[in-house]
Amino acid sequence: MANKKKKPKKIKRKLLDKYRLMILNENTFEERLSFKLTRLNVFVMSSLVAIFFITLTYLLIAFTPLREYIPGYSSTALKKKATELSYKTDSLQRVIAMNDRYYESIKKVLTGDLNAINFNKDSIVQAVKLEASEVDLTPIAEDSLLREKVNKEDKYNLFESATSATNFVLFPPVNGTISEPYNAKEKHYAVDIVLAKDTPIKATADGIVVFAEWTASTGYVIILEHSYGLISVYKHNASLTKSQGDLVKAGEVIATAGDTGELSTGPHLHFELWNDGYPINPTNFIDFK
Repeated sequence: MANKKKKPKKIKRKLLDKYRLMILNENTFEERLSFKLTRLNVFVMSSLVAIFFITLTYLLIAFTPLREYIPGYSSTALKKKATELSYKTDSLQRVIAMNDRYYESIKKVLTGDLNAINFNKDSIVQAVKLEASEVDLTPIAEDSLLREKVNKEDKYNLFESATSATNFVLFPPVNGTISEPYNAKEKHYAVDIVLAKDTPIKATADGIVVFAEWTASTGYVIILEHSYGLISVYKHNASLTKSQGDLVKAGEVIATAGDTGELSTGPHLHFELWNDGYPINPTNFIDFK
């Protein structure tokens, strides 16, 4: 029992025993500084200093930009930027895909790479033919209300006449003799019009220039996009007066006639009309004489 009581006293004495820490001049052994210390004081002071530096390090990492230099740590701002970039990348991919499909359709217009579709119109008419007695043509109340609402909305529409498809007129880009007519069987989806060199070529309708470049086979080519899914193509030009993205009016000069391109056999205009991706005969809508 006596030994057990002596051990705690011995430990307590070691902790509380006083020591003096002195700083002496090495040459003269003159005392410069001295401190009275105990082992307990040294332990407490060391603990406080360690806690201070740990707290300071935590504050620096938590509330300053230094935390971004720690491996594996990602800040909220970086996460936000990464999310925004991900959305923008997805949007750009969609835009690129749409542009690729659009340029592919333009490429088909330039090369005429289309297959003609033959079908029996009479069979279609017979399939949808109905007797008047079999159809109930009595308007319902909701239909009458909708018609009345639409009529009121269009009553003061100033642009109705301008956007009506019935008033959409195509003007001849040039006047001249057709040397080679439209022939879908031979994949000649255009009319070739003989012209004098540098004859002004005009836009067949209001629209926007979607293509205006040089091609090896057809020379200077300009393509206009119009209303109602209509596209007009002008090939073998000597020069172009409009650029991609320009807005043009019907009858406005967009190019001059020439003999450019490997497929040209003389000064002429190779003129095409396309509607919703399908070629149509220009002579059905335009008088070139």
